Amino acid sequence: MAAVTTTTTATPVRPVRRRFSLGRAAAWAVMGLIVLITLLPFYWILRTALSTNAGLSADPTDPLPVDLTGTGFQRALGLQSAEDAVAQGGAGGGLDFWRYLLNSVIVSTLITGCQIFFSAMAAYAFSRLRWRGRDTVFGLFLAGLMVPTIFTLLPNFVLIKQLHLVDTLLGIALPSLFMTPFAVFFLRQFFMNIPGEVEEAALLDGAGKVRIFFRVVLPMASTPIITLGVLTYITAWNDYFWPLMVSYSDSSRVLTVALAVFRAQTPATGVDWSGLMAATLIAALPMLVLFACFARRIVSSIGFTGIK
Repeated sequence: MAAVTTTTTATPVRPVRRRFSLGRAAAWAVMGLIVLITLLPFYWILRTALSTNAGLSADPTDPLPVDLTGTGFQRALGLQSAEDAVAQGGAGGGLDFWRYLLNSVIVSTLITGCQIFFSAMAAYAFSRLRWRGRDTVFGLFLAGLMVPTIFTLLPNFVLIKQLHLVDTLLGIALPSLFMTPFAVFFLRQFFMNIPGEVEEAALLDGAGKVRIFFRVVLPMASTPIITLGVLTYITAWNDYFWPLMVSYSDSSRVLTVALAVFRAQTPATGVDWSGLMAATLIAALPMLVLFACFARRIVSSIGFTGIK
């Protein structure tokens, strides 16, 4: 008997074209409007930074840079002489940008590293270890989210003063150094979703709790840890009021406080808006790049941990 072979030809799959709908068009229009409103302040900062102070005074409503120049960035980075700065509407006092930038990097890195380490250990204890009163303690700890930050400024300042850490980088970082209720809650939600069988298998292989935490749990939690690190770093970088209370000299002054000092150096001709906006843009640029690189991971991690 002859075998009958049949050949089938695959039909190409055509892409499905979505029909035009008024609701979809309205949604895209609203989304575009929101994006435009969000990006408009950044564009206006860039436009002001690329303008001259004289041009801004003559035509403040021009949407394009007035008398296009980069001297504002030169004053912000300390690359312009005092005479040229005064001639172009600057204060001439200068801004030790790189020193303030280094202070901000040291403080933000110290806070982020320590906070992730201690918050991860606390979150693991609240999610995996069984001990009496665990849920009660976690509820009290989580209640710290409802305490306004301004209520803790004066007690923290008294403590820093008694420790002789005023006007030091460690004094700026110490109140946020160990853990925060949000960081513990954020990591605890992820640790609770890790299957217990993974840790049980490690226990059968002879691993202890500490080894399981560092060799098994933390590598599995790399995504939320990176997300928390980015959020913590941005928060520490943008902090202003507490560093303003603690730092009094250039040795401990961070970039956000330095911008306020630069703003206070008002020349006789008026505020140096071009230099101030240039310094603000340079200070914000690292955080914008950092968030843009990890934006997708942050969104997916927050959605996975159940935070809405």
